[in-house]
Amino acid sequence: MPLANLNRRRFLALLGAGAAVPAIAACDGMAAQAKSYPVTYSEAQWRKRLTSKQFRILRQAGTERPYSSPLLKEKRKGTFVCAADSHPLFSSATKYDSRTGWPSFWKPLRGAIGKSTDYKLGYPRTEVHCARCGGHLGHVFNDGPRPTGKRYCMNGDAMVFRLT
Repeated sequence: MPLANLNRRRFLALLGAGAAVPAIAACDGMAAQAKSYPVTYSEAQWRKRLTSKQFRILRQAGTERPYSSPLLKEKRKGTFVCAADSHPLFSSATKYDSRTGWPSFWKPLRGAIGKSTDYKLGYPRTEVHCARCGGHLGHVFNDGPRPTGKRYCMNGDAMVFRLT
């Protein structure tokens, strides 16, 4: 019986150590994924350029409350651009109602975004950021509509809509 308990303890210890790996990877991933972008400002300059909501989302990888963005109901023909640097991100032609509470698209514009791995929730997700300034936009999931099967679930406060 003591051997069985030892094995169970060892198993639980290993399980606990395995659960810590995503948190450790998240810390390492931040440094590893840091890169330079064509548009850069100091933190103080970003704070001056952006609203507090935009700064929290774009520069601190925050998330807006679901169903809070006016862009959720935007149906006009146009382009969704980065709120930080006006870089074109998504065409209105690729926007759809994902019923998640965030503006969703099935395809970004060419060269508009970058991706990285995010472990904030303890498991890997694909983070989407602006290719020009590195601002956090949201995440992409594999449960979207045809033709891509992708759901680019974006924070509306990270974008501005421009009519075409």
